[in-house]
This record gives sequence, C-alpha cells and structure tokens, in this order.
Amino acid sequence: MRYLLMIYNCGRPAPEDPGFADALARVNAFADECRRRGALVAGDALHGDNTATTVSVRDGRALITDGPFVETHEHLGGYYILDCRNLDEALELAALCPMAERGSIEVRPIESMPAVDNTPAGNA
Repeated sequence: MRYLLMIYNCGRPAPEDPGFADALARVNAFADECRRRGALVAGDALHGDNTATTVSVRDGRALITDGPFVETHEHLGGYYILDCRNLDEALELAALCPMAERGSIEVRPIESMPAVDNTPAGNA
C-alpha cells in the first residue's frame, strides 16, 4: 500500500550553512533505506510557503489567492510517497526520517481510485 509522508515545520539549512552537508547526508541515508526496502516511490522538498498559490472554484469561477491555504497553521516543507507492506512499516520509516527530529511527519494511506487514471504523461 502506498503512503504519503508529509513533512511539517522543519526548516532546512541553506547550502552555505555549516550543518548543510550533515543534513544532506542524513536525508540521503533515509532515502537509501527506503530504496533498500523497495518502498521509495517519490520524494521532494518544497519551496517556502511564501511561494504558494491557492486555487479554489466557486460558482464556476476560479479564485486565486497568494499564499498557502488560509487555514494552514503549519509549514509543509516536503513529502515522500512510500510503497510499504503496511502502516507499521510506513510509521517505522517516518520515525527514521531525519526531519521528524525537527518537525513532524504526517502519514496517510493513499486511496486507490480505480476509475481515475493518474499515469504520468511520459508513461502513457
């Protein structure tokens, strides 16, 4: 089953910061562990919430707002999609994620929607 790990409230060091090399090594070690288990599907860091744009449609008209969703209280910094045996493995990997030491990791199962085709354009 696939799980989405959403990484909240964990600022990351800039490349010129003294802790950058260590942080990068720890993130890569986590990704390597996920790969070793055959679980890593995808993962990316996100630009800061100041770059977010929120789109909603009301009465057939798009409403575009600068910034993250207005109810957001935590900064979403990145995500991983993992294909795990079960929730226990997903939670175990979330606890191994180095960003969990500075922020929090929300784990959610990804629901399969049989009638929806989410095949990437290059794979069709």
